[in-house]
Amino acid sequence: MSETAIHVERERLASASTPQTPHVPLFREPRLRALAWRLAPWVLPALLFALWAVGCERGWIAPQILPPPERVFETLIELARSGDLARNTLVSLQRVLLGFGAGTLLGFALGAALGLSRTLEAYVLPSFNALVQIPVLGWLPFLLLLVGVGEPLKYILIAHAALVPVTLSTLQGFRQTPAALNEVARVFEYSGWQRIVYLVLPAAVPTLATGVRLAFTKAWLALVVVELVASSEGLGYLIVYGRQLFQLDLVMASVVVVGAIGYAVNRALDALEARLRRGQPSAFRE
Repeated sequence: MSETAIHVERERLASASTPQTPHVPLFREPRLRALAWRLAPWVLPALLFALWAVGCERGWIAPQILPPPERVFETLIELARSGDLARNTLVSLQRVLLGFGAGTLLGFALGAALGLSRTLEAYVLPSFNALVQIPVLGWLPFLLLLVGVGEPLKYILIAHAALVPVTLSTLQGFRQTPAALNEVARVFEYSGWQRIVYLVLPAAVPTLATGVRLAFTKAWLALVVVELVASSEGLGYLIVYGRQLFQLDLVMASVVVVGAIGYAVNRALDALEARLRRGQPSAFRE
């Protein structure tokens, strides 16, 4: 064997005997992986914002159609300083909270009644499912004839939007009580009210929380739609007002506020739902 071959063989044996540190991918690190998951939802908005800014700067879209971000920001500052933003935001929040509260309470009551009575469910639920297929705008002409264009119209449509998911989630929550808990109620001879208070409601809390979160989303969307069609104040009105004057910066600023408020409330309700699920005793889970 030549000296070159012997040298190569020695290097191969040395490299084989030396332990190699395994390559760990970057995102295998727990902290980096957690940071990546936290930043992931913001990647698409950041890309869209960058595309918006670059497109306006390079003239891909006329500023009369899509104003640049800095102009929208300046409009937001002007609205905040003049008080128009606070006044219209408070009007919208008042409407959505009242309508959402009324729809949620009615939804709890109706869903509980349907969940406790098979007979009532057989008579009411098919008609209810048929009526809820009609969108909010579908009820608008009929309600305009009944209550006019005042505040009751807005409250009724917002309450209707919140009523549907709360009713269905309450019905589902009352019907999905674990069988083991029903057996406990029979063994201890619970009355109807005791069964509801001590077993059914605690087991249904996560489902009810999901219904409430979805109900607020529906109510917020209904609010904007109603204010777009029949209102003289509110965030939806600002959008219509800006469109009528062809002030697209006002339209975009109002849309940003609507989206920010909706996102913030949804995140808060989502956190509340997660906390309720974590705090639910294991006995109330399937």
